[in-house]
Amino acid sequence: MEMKRENPTIELCPGITRRTVAHGKNMYQMMATLAAGSRMPPHSHAQEQLVHILEGKMRLIVDGVAHELSTGDSFYLASNVPHGVETILPTRVLDTFSPPRDDYLAIDKQKMAGDQ
Repeated sequence: MEMKRENPTIELCPGITRRTVAHGKNMYQMMATLAAGSRMPPHSHAQEQLVHILEGKMRLIVDGVAHELSTGDSFYLASNVPHGVETILPTRVLDTFSPPRDDYLAIDKQKMAGDQ
């Protein structure tokens, strides 16, 4: 029996990293760690996304409207809706996507192959 390697930590932008937690045929889940003061520029993707704040405080800007989220809060993002982040306090987020983020899984695979 082979032990599964831990998924790599990938930098999304300065001060913001992600690590794949789990994925299946229809879903993908990742842990994001955001440093205070970090920002993710507005972007969009085909996947629906559930954002759940495990700890911290951030501003989620959805289609130009700011939503302040803190520990325990969740937010649903529909497909192709522009959104970005401004981090207020150090924050950890559990993000779930459907369908899976095949782009992120491909980056994980490439990173793990390069680490061998």
